[in-house]
Amino acid sequence: MLTQFSRRRRTAAFLALAAALTVAAPVAEARPGGGGSFGSRGSRTYTAPSATPTAPGGGSTMQRSQTAPSPGMSNPGMQAPAAPGRRFGGGFFAGLLGAGLLGALLGGGFFGGLGGLASMIGLLFQVGLVVLVVMLAVRFFRRRSEPAGAGAPYARSTLDGGPNQGGPMGGQAPAAGGSFGGARPVQTRKVEVGPADYQAFERLLGDIQDAYTREDRVTLGNLATPEMAGYFDEELRNNAAQGVVNKITDVKLLQGDLAEAWGEDRTDYATVAMRYALKDVMVDRASGRVVKTEPAPEAVELWTFQRQPGRGWVLSAIQQTR
Repeated sequence: MLTQFSRRRRTAAFLALAAALTVAAPVAEARPGGGGSFGSRGSRTYTAPSATPTAPGGGSTMQRSQTAPSPGMSNPGMQAPAAPGRRFGGGFFAGLLGAGLLGALLGGGFFGGLGGLASMIGLLFQVGLVVLVVMLAVRFFRRRSEPAGAGAPYARSTLDGGPNQGGPMGGQAPAAGGSFGGARPVQTRKVEVGPADYQAFERLLGDIQDAYTREDRVTLGNLATPEMAGYFDEELRNNAAQGVVNKITDVKLLQGDLAEAWGEDRTDYATVAMRYALKDVMVDRASGRVVKTEPAPEAVELWTFQRQPGRGWVLSAIQQTR
């Protein structure tokens, strides 16, 4: 029978191991979108935006979207929202680690009934087994999170230039992923993007950052699709729960160009690569003290805007560069 000292030592060892193996959630960047890729781009939601001079590596694939993929469509970049309170590995890993901790607290461990030297050998074996499982799980999920390759780079216009002159994305194109199982591709049409549109994109960049700083949900709802406004609201509520406010100032567009412009049914889409300067800090909500400063003075992202007949452009997606 294990002594009380041995049980305490085993319990402390397992608790330390559990703390060390806890996979911390990555610290997201501040600013609207938190450095992620989410939103909808019509039939091209799960196709990475093309490369441009501003974003020579192209855009990353979508991580979150309310647009359902077409039957048979491949969407390697799509990540299903995690269930509340759950981390990677699911029930198998959680059950394995939980069983070990429970056994340690009860004095048994994975194999139970061991004492003295045999107990220590069993503990080392259990620690090695858990570490092996963690390594395999981390390697597996890293491979799954790698984005798919982007298409060949090409430039078509800049935010300071004239209207889009067409090109590979200017005419008819099938839906993302093509036609699967006899499904008919979405018919697209050419959309001309001119100086007034580029001015609208630049204005939306600043207005959305300003509304996000002021936590003005009404304005965000007017400048973005309901899906994007919902994501912003989620981020703002998370900031409030942490007692901080994201202050973004001095936003200035430095460079931008058009990656894609097309239409589907009655909706126009335009994906624009933008490099912009900004000051981005997290401020304590009660005292106003700066608690975090984003070191990067610039950001490069691809923003997709959509427009309905008789209405202005609104933000429908933000994607990071590769």
